[in-house]
Amino acid sequence: MRVHAYAAPAAGRPLAPTTVERRDVGPDDVLIEIEYAGICHSDIHTVNGDWGPQPFPVVPGHEIVGVVTEVGPRVTRHRVGDRVGVGCMVDSCGECASCRNGDEQYCLDGMVPTYAGTDRDGSTTQGGYSTHVVVDADFVLRVPDGIDPAAAAPLLCAGITTYSPLRRWGAGPGRRVAVVGLGGLGHMAVTLASAMGAEVTVLSQSLEKQEDGLRLGADSYFATTDPDTFARLAGRFDLVVNTVSAPIDVDAYLSLLAVDGTLVNVGAPAEPLSLNAMSLIGGRRSYAGSMIGGIAETQEMLDFCAEHGIGAEVEVVPADRVNEAYERVLASDVRYRFVIDAATLR
Repeated sequence: MRVHAYAAPAAGRPLAPTTVERRDVGPDDVLIEIEYAGICHSDIHTVNGDWGPQPFPVVPGHEIVGVVTEVGPRVTRHRVGDRVGVGCMVDSCGECASCRNGDEQYCLDGMVPTYAGTDRDGSTTQGGYSTHVVVDADFVLRVPDGIDPAAAAPLLCAGITTYSPLRRWGAGPGRRVAVVGLGGLGHMAVTLASAMGAEVTVLSQSLEKQEDGLRLGADSYFATTDPDTFARLAGRFDLVVNTVSAPIDVDAYLSLLAVDGTLVNVGAPAEPLSLNAMSLIGGRRSYAGSMIGGIAETQEMLDFCAEHGIGAEVEVVPADRVNEAYERVLASDVRYRFVIDAATLR
C-alpha cells in the first residue's frame, strides 16, 4: 500500500512530503495506523549524514505509537484496535545467542533498524514519519492504557535507552545515581531512576533547568561548569548515566564514582572519547555503554511507566513543522521531546 510520509531526499536536505510503499501484510505482520512519531536526535544525525552514507530518500522515525488496523493470520499477540508501539528495530535473526537471550538489539547478524536499514525482503526500511507501517508482530509492543499516546512515543527510544542501563546496573533504593544532561534522554533517566527509588542527581552545564530537574524527581542538581562540583561530588555515585552526545572529560566523570561504580554512556558523540586507565584501576570502576533494550525489556519498561504514571514531556507538532523542530532540537530549544501528530500527514 502507498502511504503519505515525510522524507529526507538527500544528506543535509530539508524533509519534504512524499509517499512510500508499505509491503502487504504477511502471515506474521501487523499493519499500524500511526498516531504519533517522536523526533529523536538520531533522526537528525541520520538525515544529515553524520553517521555515514544513507540509503536516501529516508523516512526517519523510530518512536512510533498507533492503532492496529490489520493482522496476519498467524498473529495472536495483537488485535485490530489495540494501541501499540514500535521502537528502533523491526527484525533480527532470532537465532543467535543475543536474540535467544532477549537482546535482539545486539543481534550478531545485525538487527534491522526501523528506518534506513535493509529489510528481510531486501527493501529499505522507512520509519514513522508516515501514516502507516507494517511490522513483524514480534517487534510490536503493547502500549498500556495508562500512558498518553503522544507521551508514550518517545518511550520507545528515549525511555528504553535509559531504563535498560538503570535496571542492569541496579538503580533503586539505597543507590546513588547521577544523570549527565537534562535533555530528551536525560529527563527520562531522571524520571525513571526516581521512580525506581534511587537518590538522583542531575549534572548539567548550568542551573538553567534546575527547577525542571527537581520537578522530575531529582534530589539535587549541580552545574558541571562550577569548578567545585567535581571536587564536592568525588567518589559519591554508584552509577553515572551519561546522556549527552557531545564529548566529555571521561576521567573527570569517572572520579565521581564510588568503588565498584559504573559510568554508562547512552549518548553517542561523533568524536572518539579517551580515558586514563588509572581512572578505572584506582577505584575498581567500570566504563560501559548501552543501546536501547530487547523487546521483552521494552515491554517491561512500558508497563513500569504505566504503573508509575510516567510519560515523556512532549511538544506535539504538525508534520509540516518537522524541519523547524529539527532546528530547535539542534538549538536545545525543546523541553523535552518533539512528537509529530501523524494525522497531519493524511
